[in-house]
Amino acid sequence: MAEELSLNWKRLQGRIKAENLASKQVEKRKASDDCLTDSQARVPPRKRQNLQDQAGAKPNAKAKPAPPPQKKSTQPPSSNLSKPTDAKPRMGNTQSSKIDRNVPNLGVSPSLALWAADNDISPEAIAEAYGLGVKDNAMLSQTEARPNDGLATNVEPGKYLAIDCEMVGVGENGHDSVLARVSIVDYHGRQVYDSFVRPTERVTDWRTHVSGVSPKNMATARTFEEVQAQVAQLLDDRVLIGHDVKHDLQALILEHSPKLIRDTAKFPGFKKYGDGPKPALRVLAEKILGVEIQKGEHSSLEDARVAMLLFRKYKSAFDMEHANRYPDSVPHKSKSKKPKKQKKKKN
Repeated sequence: MAEELSLNWKRLQGRIKAENLASKQVEKRKASDDCLTDSQARVPPRKRQNLQDQAGAKPNAKAKPAPPPQKKSTQPPSSNLSKPTDAKPRMGNTQSSKIDRNVPNLGVSPSLALWAADNDISPEAIAEAYGLGVKDNAMLSQTEARPNDGLATNVEPGKYLAIDCEMVGVGENGHDSVLARVSIVDYHGRQVYDSFVRPTERVTDWRTHVSGVSPKNMATARTFEEVQAQVAQLLDDRVLIGHDVKHDLQALILEHSPKLIRDTAKFPGFKKYGDGPKPALRVLAEKILGVEIQKGEHSSLEDARVAMLLFRKYKSAFDMEHANRYPDSVPHKSKSKKPKKQKKKKN
């Protein structure tokens, strides 16, 4: 009996010793892993051991020559796609939202982002080229409105600008309209200009429930002459996008060349969305972009962004329609004529 207990005791001691040894090895492995960098930790343990063995090799051992450096690729790697979402987003008065329910919700892969950075390509250009909507470009990163901020100092206006104005009522029963706010955004939806405007006539209807303008905004509003001069300078020689732009220009008492206007209210491809000759901007936003706007007080900044998004989504069609309407405005490359060979006179 004593011999059997002694034998069992020895077996138990051996098992405990083996378990303690195994646990010490696990702890040692964990401790060594904690000292690794993120790039080293991602290397498989077997490959990591081979690298360590190579590092500890004798100096006389021949090392494999490093592969020649590869040339930088000028072709963008493929981007990972994710499933589109069907939920309808809603836009606030001063906030953009996800735009197109029909465009897949694409994500930029890390390799694509690195390729773009190496080739000096902006995130906006990548977003546009891969149809990423506004989720991955500047139009969402600049969602916060800065009412009455005037001319933005941190944005360099490009070739394309979108405009929208808010009006208030004057005259009997407020039937006539005068300018009360102007908003302008660039191609990427960034706020370029926003200002309240002191009406040039006595206001009989502020239309606050629609215009979003109230008497309290007039305390810091700019004069009509100041706003008119600043907007005129901004629009000079630039392509102007808007919805029924002529009303905005009339309110500003400004003229702009029709060849430099892209009007979403007059675009032939959008006529099917309207009951009358001109579809409403709210309807276009819902049917084409999948967003809801103008549910309460309007925001001229939001409306300008929506107009720009509509133009960007169908820019090729806008350009084609414009070229057909104004064929003389399309630049043609001049070709040098080859001199004619002179025929030799027969003697």
